[in-house]
Amino acid sequence: MNEQQKLGALEAMLFANAEPVEAARLAEAMRIDPAQAEELLRTLQAEYDTRESGLMLLQFDGGRWQMATRPYYGEMVKRVLDTRHNAPLSPAALEVLAVIAYNQPVSRSFIEQVRGVDSSSTVSKLLERGLIEEAGRLDLPGKPVAFRVTDTFLRVFGLASLADLPPLHEEGEPNPGPADDGEEALPRQMAMEETL
Repeated sequence: MNEQQKLGALEAMLFANAEPVEAARLAEAMRIDPAQAEELLRTLQAEYDTRESGLMLLQFDGGRWQMATRPYYGEMVKRVLDTRHNAPLSPAALEVLAVIAYNQPVSRSFIEQVRGVDSSSTVSKLLERGLIEEAGRLDLPGKPVAFRVTDTFLRVFGLASLADLPPLHEEGEPNPGPADDGEEALPRQMAMEETL
């Protein structure tokens, strides 16, 4: 490897590690002398500083190094991360949230039964955004994972509690009861966009 390739290897390893890494460990991975690794790290650090890169190398006690974003660009980094997390919810996500909020705790198969389509991707995205959470396991065959909405869901939708959810039925409309055979009943017809 030439020097540029060695610098590239260091960048790749530091980028892949979320925690500071010892120069000796980097040297071992590259099969070079630890002193040479330290010298390459200082070269890379100087390159970033010279060209005012958005990245910088931090050196910690114990010969540990970490790649980080330069504080000057922090506000822009924060904005792009906020944009990603504040993206609007899709109609599918609103449907899944409504099914869970009105029927919790529910299994993924129950959600899919109500919606009539595979909902695993939508459930995963809602878990990632913190709008739903696992709520233990249901006492059903296979012990499926149960899901419920979180306090974040209540805050995002301006609700103090689930009791503040709009009613599913008009006054005087009959409310279907649970299935007689003990299985989970399908929830009532829901107007997702109106309720959420």
